[in-house]
Amino acid sequence: MRKLIVLGLAVAFLVAGTAQADNSTGCGLGSMLFEGKSGVFPQILAVTTNGTLGNQTFGISSGTLGCDPKGTVVYNAAVQRYMGERLDPIAADMSQGGGEDLDALAGLIGVTDEDKAAFFQLTKSNFEKIFPTAETTAEEALLNLQVLMSADDRMMGYLG
Repeated sequence: MRKLIVLGLAVAFLVAGTAQADNSTGCGLGSMLFEGKSGVFPQILAVTTNGTLGNQTFGISSGTLGCDPKGTVVYNAAVQRYMGERLDPIAADMSQGGGEDLDALAGLIGVTDEDKAAFFQLTKSNFEKIFPTAETTAEEALLNLQVLMSADDRMMGYLG
C-alpha cells in the first residue's frame, strides 16, 4: 500500500512540474518520437526517453536529434510565460525605458535593483533590435534581449 501512495505522489509531482510549460522537453530522441503530441504523459515519456537513453547530450554535441550545438540556453519558464502573457505592455515599457511590466520582467530575470536602470536603458536604446517588426514573438524578443545582454558587461551576468 505504501508503494502505491509513494507512486501516486511521484506521479502528482511529475504532473504538477510538467503541466506548466508547453514544448518543455528539449531536444533528443524522445522529443522527436513524441513531436506534436500534447499533454502531460507524452511530455513525461519524451523527457524520460531523452534522459534515460542519454541521447540529449549526444544530440547537443553532434547537432543531431533536433538539437542545435550552437543553441542558446533560454530563460526559465516563468520568464518565458510572463513575456508571452504580457508582450505588448512589456514592449511599451521597453520603448519608454521603464514601467511596471518591464520592472516585473527584470525581477524575474534576476536583475538587481542597482542594475535595473541600466537594464531599462539597454531595452530602451535597443528597442528596435528587440522588436524588429510588429510581428516579433515573445520568444524572438527574449532571444534578441539575450543577445544584447550577452554583449553588455554589466548585464551578461544575468544570463545564468
